[in-house]
Amino acid sequence: MPLPRPTRRRHRLAAAAAVLALALTACSSSDEGDGAAPAADGSSGPADLGPLTVQLSWIKNAEFAGEFFADSKGYYTDAGFSEVTLNAGPGATESIVLSGGADFGLSNAVSVGQVVAEEEAPLKIVGTTFQKNPFTILSLADAGDIATPEDLVGKRIGVQAGPNEALFDALLAVNDIDPADVTKVPVEYDPSPLVNGEVDGFLAYVTNEAITVESEGHTVTNLLFADNGLPFVAESVVTTDQMIAESPEKVKAFLEAEIRGWKDAVADPEEGARLAVEEYGTDLDLDLAKEVQQATIQAETLIVTEETDANGLFTISDDLIEQNLATLAAAGIDVEADDLFDLSLLTELLEEQPELAQ
Repeated sequence: MPLPRPTRRRHRLAAAAAVLALALTACSSSDEGDGAAPAADGSSGPADLGPLTVQLSWIKNAEFAGEFFADSKGYYTDAGFSEVTLNAGPGATESIVLSGGADFGLSNAVSVGQVVAEEEAPLKIVGTTFQKNPFTILSLADAGDIATPEDLVGKRIGVQAGPNEALFDALLAVNDIDPADVTKVPVEYDPSPLVNGEVDGFLAYVTNEAITVESEGHTVTNLLFADNGLPFVAESVVTTDQMIAESPEKVKAFLEAEIRGWKDAVADPEEGARLAVEEYGTDLDLDLAKEVQQATIQAETLIVTEETDANGLFTISDDLIEQNLATLAAAGIDVEADDLFDLSLLTELLEEQPELAQ
């Protein structure tokens, strides 16, 4: 069932503005040297890639433990970047990357796919942190207790405006649920309406709001999108076609640093949580126990899978790509694999440095 979309004229104007802004900033970004700078002994040292800006998809919590490791342990500078800026979200990641406001951004296949399909945006996913997306319909076990898609019928579900609304509509569509049988209630990201009984279910992250509500003493039920008809990758690295074509070494250097950082984050969730609480998210009043739980769940449930055990972190198998395309189709997004994914540079990197896949 196709989802309602904003007017194409408005999207095309926005896309044109973004592409124009990208063109105006292209000279400064594409002039960064991609070649290796000679070391003092005449050997080839790390590439001089200039500054790096990364647009995160959310606030600086344990969701980005891998980026915090990569920054604090010098993996970005080891790869050739002179300085690193990690911009906190939420924000319009795709637009920010298109306009040159960030070299790379973290998003998900549905959000990127919608921009590519509707605006013909020159963007690609070049790797992914989460093999499984963390979206869930969160409910209280002693109230809504939404454990299956059929349990949504007759319920009031809190849904945030924007991409989350499209995701929820796709969840209904792929499970053959008539939208008229579910009451969609506009909410923000605070799950208080669920706790207060204003809604029976709440669109949330299993690694975020679900943990928060459970920590308040409630037994919760999660209806995971990935296990109920909507598998797609998330916290995916997105960049422009121009970056891929003109600065491939910059893309590979970034992916190398990311993989090294996330290998550390998977191995040590406690330290990833500490980095979030004590160093990168100090102004957020984060709870260490909650951040440790989040870092552990995302590592064990969303990041590490049989496929990453076989192929390495950040890889996306052909089967998973096909599952993503099926999810996009359910959301009314018509896009081909080659329009959304370009894993060629990740493949090159892992061939050149096979230890990264171990």
